[in-house]
Amino acid sequence: MTHLVVRNDEEQYSLWPAGREIPDGWHPDGFEGTREECLTHIEEVWTDMRPKSARPA
Repeated sequence: MTHLVVRNDEEQYSLWPAGREIPDGWHPDGFEGTREECLTHIEEVWTDMRPKSARPA
């Protein structure tokens, strides 16, 4: 099964099955692949787990 990496406005990441409508508040990150490939991508790009609003300016 192919997945998309999606991100919300707080810059939190998740997987979403390709071909399904992405829920409101989430946007495609531009990466698509297997579950494992997507999880590896998320590990590489999501370096600060805090929501954007909780990070220092």
